[in-house]
Amino acid sequence: MTAVITLGWVLALVVLLFVRHSLPAGVRWWVWTCVCGVLMGLFGLWYVPLLKRRRARMAAQRAPLAESEGSAAQLSSGYVSRDNGSNTVSSTETPGNSTRS
Repeated sequence: MTAVITLGWVLALVVLLFVRHSLPAGVRWWVWTCVCGVLMGLFGLWYVPLLKRRRARMAAQRAPLAESEGSAAQLSSGYVSRDNGSNTVSSTETPGNSTRS
Protein backbone atom coordinates (compact mmCIF):
# COMPACT_ATOMS: atom_id res chain seq x y z
CA MET A 1 0.00 0.00 0.00
CA THR A 2 2.80 2.39 0.88
CA ALA A 3 4.51 1.69 -2.45
CA VAL A 4 1.33 2.43 -4.42
CA ILE A 5 0.75 5.72 -2.62
CA THR A 6 4.41 6.70 -3.02
CA LEU A 7 4.18 5.91 -6.73
CA GLY A 8 1.14 8.19 -6.91
CA TRP A 9 3.14 11.03 -5.34
CA VAL A 10 5.98 10.39 -7.81
CA LEU A 11 3.60 10.55 -10.77
CA ALA A 12 2.01 13.75 -9.46
CA LEU A 13 5.47 15.25 -8.98
CA VAL A 14 6.52 14.36 -12.54
CA VAL A 15 3.35 15.91 -13.98
CA LEU A 16 3.78 19.07 -11.92
CA LEU A 17 7.43 19.38 -12.90
CA PHE A 18 6.40 19.31 -16.57
CA VAL A 19 3.75 22.00 -16.12
CA ARG A 20 5.34 24.06 -13.34
CA HIS A 21 6.11 27.00 -15.64
CA SER A 22 2.45 27.30 -16.59
CA LEU A 23 1.27 27.14 -12.96
CA PRO A 24 0.31 30.40 -11.25
CA ALA A 25 2.79 31.46 -8.60
CA GLY A 26 0.23 30.90 -5.85
CA VAL A 27 -0.04 27.15 -6.50
CA ARG A 28 3.59 26.19 -7.00
CA TRP A 29 3.62 24.84 -3.45
CA TRP A 30 1.96 21.73 -4.92
CA VAL A 31 5.38 20.69 -6.20
CA TRP A 32 6.76 20.75 -2.66
CA THR A 33 3.74 18.87 -1.39
CA CYS A 34 4.53 16.08 -3.85
CA VAL A 35 8.20 16.12 -2.83
CA CYS A 36 7.18 15.72 0.82
CA GLY A 37 4.78 12.92 -0.12
CA VAL A 38 7.54 11.07 -1.96
CA LEU A 39 9.99 11.52 0.92
CA MET A 40 7.48 10.32 3.53
CA GLY A 41 6.60 7.35 1.32
CA LEU A 42 10.25 6.39 0.95
CA PHE A 43 10.67 6.69 4.70
CA GLY A 44 7.64 4.43 5.19
CA LEU A 45 9.03 1.87 2.73
CA TRP A 46 12.24 1.78 4.78
CA TYR A 47 10.70 1.96 8.28
CA VAL A 48 7.75 -0.46 8.10
CA PRO A 49 9.85 -3.57 7.26
CA LEU A 50 12.35 -2.53 9.93
CA LEU A 51 9.54 -2.23 12.47
CA LYS A 52 8.05 -5.61 11.50
CA ARG A 53 11.43 -7.35 11.81
CA ARG A 54 12.03 -5.77 15.21
CA ARG A 55 8.58 -6.77 16.49
CA ALA A 56 9.05 -10.34 15.24
CA ARG A 57 12.47 -10.53 16.89
CA MET A 58 11.06 -9.23 20.18
CA ALA A 59 8.13 -11.68 20.04
CA ALA A 60 10.52 -14.57 19.38
CA GLN A 61 12.60 -13.53 22.40
CA ARG A 62 9.53 -13.26 24.62
CA ALA A 63 7.94 -16.59 23.59
CA PRO A 64 10.29 -18.91 25.54
CA LEU A 65 10.19 -16.56 28.53
CA ALA A 66 6.40 -16.44 28.52
CA GLU A 67 6.14 -20.23 28.43
CA SER A 68 8.54 -20.74 31.31
CA GLU A 69 7.18 -17.81 33.34
CA GLY A 70 3.59 -18.87 32.71
CA SER A 71 3.93 -22.22 34.46
CA ALA A 72 6.12 -20.76 37.23
CA ALA A 73 3.69 -17.87 37.81
CA GLN A 74 0.76 -20.26 37.98
CA LEU A 75 2.50 -22.33 40.63
CA SER A 76 3.57 -19.37 42.74
CA SER A 77 0.39 -17.28 42.52
CA GLY A 78 -2.16 -20.07 42.46
CA TYR A 79 -3.85 -18.44 39.44
CA VAL A 80 -5.44 -20.89 37.04
CA SER A 81 -6.53 -19.68 33.61
CA ARG A 82 -10.23 -20.09 32.85
CA ASP A 83 -9.59 -20.32 29.11
CA ASN A 84 -11.14 -23.56 27.88
CA GLY A 85 -10.36 -23.02 24.20
CA SER A 86 -13.92 -22.02 23.29
CA ASN A 87 -14.40 -19.39 20.59
CA THR A 88 -17.61 -18.12 22.18
CA VAL A 89 -17.47 -14.39 22.87
CA SER A 90 -18.62 -13.33 26.29
CA SER A 91 -20.94 -10.35 26.62
CA THR A 92 -18.40 -8.85 29.02
CA GLU A 93 -15.79 -8.86 26.24
CA THR A 94 -18.07 -7.06 23.78
CA PRO A 95 -20.19 -4.50 25.64
CA GLY A 96 -23.63 -4.04 24.19
CA ASN A 97 -23.70 -7.34 22.31
CA SER A 98 -25.53 -10.26 23.81
CA THR A 99 -24.46 -13.85 23.14
CA ARG A 100 -27.99 -15.14 23.76
CA SER A 101 -29.97 -16.41 20.80
